Amino acid sequence: MDRRFDVRKREILKEAEVKPQVIKGMLNRLEKFAEPFVASLGRLERREHAQVYIAGLLSDLERKNVESIAYRHDQERVNLQRFIGLSPWEHQPLLAELACQVGSQLGQDDGVIVFDPSAHKKCGNDSVGVQRQWLGRLGKIDNGQVGIYMGYASRKDHALVDTRLYLPKEWAKDKARRKKCGIPKKIRYRTRHELALEMLATNGKNLPHRWIAGDDEMGRSSRFRRDLRALDEQYLLDVPSNTNIRDLEVEPPVYSGRGRFPKQPFQRVDVWRDSLGKDAWTRIDVRDGEKCPLVLEIVKRRVSARTERSCREATEELLVVTRSPDENHKMKYDYHLSNAHPDTPLEELARVVKAEHRIEDCLKRAKSEAGLSDYEVRTWAGWYHHQTLSLIATWFLIKETRRGKKVYSGVDRATGSHFAGYAVATRVRLEISKLVDALCQAKKRTPRAGSLSSLQAT
Repeated sequence: MDRRFDVRKREILKEAEVKPQVIKGMLNRLEKFAEPFVASLGRLERREHAQVYIAGLLSDLERKNVESIAYRHDQERVNLQRFIGLSPWEHQPLLAELACQVGSQLGQDDGVIVFDPSAHKKCGNDSVGVQRQWLGRLGKIDNGQVGIYMGYASRKDHALVDTRLYLPKEWAKDKARRKKCGIPKKIRYRTRHELALEMLATNGKNLPHRWIAGDDEMGRSSRFRRDLRALDEQYLLDVPSNTNIRDLEVEPPVYSGRGRFPKQPFQRVDVWRDSLGKDAWTRIDVRDGEKCPLVLEIVKRRVSARTERSCREATEELLVVTRSPDENHKMKYDYHLSNAHPDTPLEELARVVKAEHRIEDCLKRAKSEAGLSDYEVRTWAGWYHHQTLSLIATWFLIKETRRGKKVYSGVDRATGSHFAGYAVATRVRLEISKLVDALCQAKKRTPRAGSLSSLQAT
């Protein structure tokens, strides 16, 4: 057992080695990468601050907030704080550029747009949008902010492209707090679903897609599903286990000869699932997982879901997906509703389910590797400034990882690509940290060395 462990350990370490050509020229690539994003910022000082902040988000700092990034770059903390928290630069052009790049480089006609709310736990009640509310990622009600994120997934890769801050009703009505946090007058209370539709209207045209996906916070609303149908969008959305459905493929009760023809009664989807026989499930091998092949068991049925008031009952496709038992040896079930054609192959539906989980991975990566939740700003502008630059930094990591994987194109995908991708991302952070240190030294030697380009001579 020990010998096998040593052999596997050496294999893993070998796979995790990063070849020199992976990181060669990284400084030039980061410089060119930032140019189209910072171009809209106008003043040279703002462009330099943006480059410095992106580099800080890409570094190996443990906490990637304004203070730690400024300290790492040997800069005045106040100047960087003003740039992130108070400076009136518009973040929308940067997000538009991000969506265009993701769409052009990852875009495929059958791509999937994913909407996913994600929580940022925060203390106090002075930061914009912070209050006790449902934080889905934590699975409980707690103090924090909620961002609605728009992601894109294709067979090429996946990335986050846009975000909106959810502003609770209490905040939207509080004039004093709105003024203190600089919330624009035009901003009114909007549901999480309305924010998602706004992002779809803004950037959907830049992202070739066939599907809209989202977690059960998005799918539970029959109005949201109705609005997507009105936009002629094809969706596959998670719904909670307590969703009430009527099975349309089961014979209705016998007609008594009087009154309306009877229908199957509504029942909770998890109760309906328990009534299924083993022969109702179909096994599908989705992809190679990190530890073992990922196998899903799926059942599909035409149903009618109980709707909110003012929403007409619609026929939808119910998809129930089960995965391997978790650490507590309990089977995990996911429930989805879709307006896809009944003849849509199960393999295609499983691909969309996988795409949704990939965006969850994107959020985890942005938080762990690009400081998405590390901000300490209180203003409306500050939240959007940090979030925008963090999403851009994450996109650079994705591009570098994709480039690194091409170098390792001959490695067995079931194992090597995972370790190679992780190693490349880790090495990017270490190399960026070295460049930041070199930048600090360059600033001390040259009078105008505030940008990354000043490192060319070092």
